[in-house]
Amino acid sequence: MAEKNLTGRTALVTGGARGIGAAIAQALAAQGASVMIGDILADVGRETAATLAKSGVKSGFAQLDVTDEAQWEKAVAATVSELGGFDILVNNAGIEITSLVVDVKPEDLRRMCDVNIVGVALGMKHAFRAMRPGGAAGKGGSVLNIASVAATIAFPAIVGYSGTKSAVDRMTRVAAMEAGKLGYGVRVNCLYPGLAPTEMGMKLAADMVSVGLAADINAAVAMVVEQTPLARLAEVSDIADAAVFLCSDASRFVTGAGLPVDGGMGM
Repeated sequence: MAEKNLTGRTALVTGGARGIGAAIAQALAAQGASVMIGDILADVGRETAATLAKSGVKSGFAQLDVTDEAQWEKAVAATVSELGGFDILVNNAGIEITSLVVDVKPEDLRRMCDVNIVGVALGMKHAFRAMRPGGAAGKGGSVLNIASVAATIAFPAIVGYSGTKSAVDRMTRVAAMEAGKLGYGVRVNCLYPGLAPTEMGMKLAADMVSVGLAADINAAVAMVVEQTPLARLAEVSDIADAAVFLCSDASRFVTGAGLPVDGGMGM
């Protein structure tokens, strides 16, 4: 059976400075991959890259606003030139702006669409260009898009976020079909993480209180746990381990798939 060993592989992880992105970067590195952290948070991103380097991992940082195509071009070029290749893209960067439908703001919807949809599409575009035959890396690879359990369930106060993450699911499948039909040698899959107690996850819990859906943060968390058969929140390591699987040869015949890592919440 194929192992999850990623020795010799090179990854770019967007939103990799902290939270789920940092956990995925660390898990990829633990399996031998070189890792470029792409993020708008320069100081934190460099710290994360430096932490990886201290463990003997070849790593780097690239300033990356995923809505900016020029920054994508620079980040991919830096990954290839500094780390020696480009085999894995983890499209993790995303934002969530909580709102009841009756209070939704057009500017918030547009911002989520720009980061969560346009950002993912640009990532796939530049990964394909670099990984396909004749590209800057040219050895094929794996693209992993981070969607959300929000793409599979009806949960209040996240109408915009849910819509954008549903789009990530659909785009993943179209991109996988294109990559296969055009002979790029690139697999494209996505994850549906459940709520994890990251800064972003706990902000959502606090927002649920502010819009009147829960009495306090503990009650908000309890609402999520009550809907989860495994009866707990996700841990970032749960999500990172699943990411490693989909980026490794252990999933070599898997493409166009979405893997729930949500404790059963979205079943």
